[in-house]
Amino acid sequence: MKEYLIPAGYGEIELIEKRSRFIGRVWQVDSEDEAQSHLKTMREQHRDANHNVYAYTFRDTGVTRYSDAGEPQGTAGLPVLNVFTKEEVTNVLCVVTRYFGGTLLGAGGLVRAYGQAAKLALDAAGISIVRHWREICLSCTYAQYERLSKIAVEQGAVIETTDFGADVTLTLLVPDGEAEAFFAHMLDVSAGTATTIQLDLREVPVRIR
Repeated sequence: MKEYLIPAGYGEIELIEKRSRFIGRVWQVDSEDEAQSHLKTMREQHRDANHNVYAYTFRDTGVTRYSDAGEPQGTAGLPVLNVFTKEEVTNVLCVVTRYFGGTLLGAGGLVRAYGQAAKLALDAAGISIVRHWREICLSCTYAQYERLSKIAVEQGAVIETTDFGADVTLTLLVPDGEAEAFFAHMLDVSAGTATTIQLDLREVPVRIR
């Protein structure tokens, strides 16, 4: 499968620009129905807001929609969408709610404010990569644990769990296709004393930032 990026979770921020209040929210969503449900909730929750701008996009269906929600054309929905296009994040919904502060921002100011609100909300949500990972069990001594766990991460592995028993057992996720090279490297740096077992192939999101 081709790897892709999604929000790691929910993110929410607030931004004040010339007394206008912008509330940016980001969700990871898997369907247009789910996106519309969140959007409906935000519209009901912020009925008194001047604008509820939104954008969403999906990888599998290719559906992409956005709305300026009453702002001048091209100053709100598209700048929000452009954040996710630039970051290559999909399966995402962003709603930016604006309460007008009495001072006009102009087209350029609106573009910057909406884009910044979306970017800050995405930063708050974080980003995960979805790909095929090979699950690996790595066992080592307590004396080896700190060094080998550091090397494993440097080699691109993600540590899911760590069990401290008679030895230390780590459950790792390694990008599919890199498992054999990972085995060889861990065997080399442990002088053949660490034990690695290849387990299932999994398609899961793993947070990268």
